[in-house]
Amino acid sequence: QVQLVESGGGSVQSGGSLRLSCAPSGYTYSMYCLGWFRQAPGKEREGVAALNGGGRTTYADSVKGRFTISRDNAKNTLFLQMDSLKPEDTAMYYCAAVQSKPNWWRCPLLPDSYNYWGPGTQVTVSS
Repeated sequence: QVQLVESGGGSVQSGGSLRLSCAPSGYTYSMYCLGWFRQAPGKEREGVAALNGGGRTTYADSVKGRFTISRDNAKNTLFLQMDSLKPEDTAMYYCAAVQSKPNWWRCPLLPDSYNYWGPGTQVTVSS
């Protein structure tokens, strides 16, 4: 059973930075897609960034050039470095995992593709 716990959320002013962390357990990183998702009040959950076992990344257009997903294999930790934050980045951020499928060249950003989720961490960006 894969378990995920996020940390690192908080409040920051527009233009600032935050780094989110996720500590997965119960999985083999080379066989899984790990992703970051977010959900703002009244909106659907959306994919932000994903990383496969080989290190290939996928980003939503809205965060390209501002957010960076990475993994520290030694510490078994997934990160999301968020720079140049905007008020519209305000949301609950979730870490998620799914076992990779053979036909996935990159990890998907569709929330329905993922079946393991953390409880989330709140990010608030003020203008």
